[in-house]
Amino acid sequence: MEAACNRCHQSVPADSCFCPACGLPQLVYSSEDGSAAPAAAERWAGAVHDAATVEWKPALRVAMLLAVPAGLLSCGQSPVWPLSLLWMAAAAAWAVTLYARRQRPGWVTTGAGARIGLVTGFLAGWLAFVASGASLYAMRFLFRQGKEFDEPWQALVGQMAQQWQSMSPDPQTAATFKRLATWLLSPEGRAGSVLGGLLLLEVALVGFAAAGGAIGARLMARRRPQA
Repeated sequence: MEAACNRCHQSVPADSCFCPACGLPQLVYSSEDGSAAPAAAERWAGAVHDAATVEWKPALRVAMLLAVPAGLLSCGQSPVWPLSLLWMAAAAAWAVTLYARRQRPGWVTTGAGARIGLVTGFLAGWLAFVASGASLYAMRFLFRQGKEFDEPWQALVGQMAQQWQSMSPDPQTAATFKRLATWLLSPEGRAGSVLGGLLLLEVALVGFAAAGGAIGARLMARRRPQA
């Protein structure tokens, strides 16, 4: 005999303590003498505790394990950094998978997966930020490669300035764009642009990690065996 889930109204098998579609824990009824369904009550207690909450000690271990390679791959000087958002989503989903496999009954809710992915993204994003800044500092001051570092930026700003002037024939607006281009070519403007780009990258990494964790938890919930 099957019942309907109170949240999504999908069919729930009689011997299952949670909805196979949305993961909502289901109530377990027993007879008045308390002799019915002791095993189902035990499964119910384990499902509620493990699926809805996150045990942060093992979660942080798996998050750090996957945040380190994901952060290094997402560093601005990494040859594969254009795929950093993909690495981050995959690392968060993998972290949720490793965490859930060590739990009982072996799955987590979407919200719990998103929280684990969010922590993974924070760790990896911070590592990518530090690694990018350290590599840029070493490139300019230790290896004396400031010319290779500045020439592409100067060419980009010059191209942008030409486009701005062509789009705005007004002399006052053209003068404003010229001052903006001059500021971007200054040391302060260059540093601010790099810092802003790194911060935007970190925000994007955190967002994709949270989404990857939620997707990983959702996929595991769909594949889990019925209790």
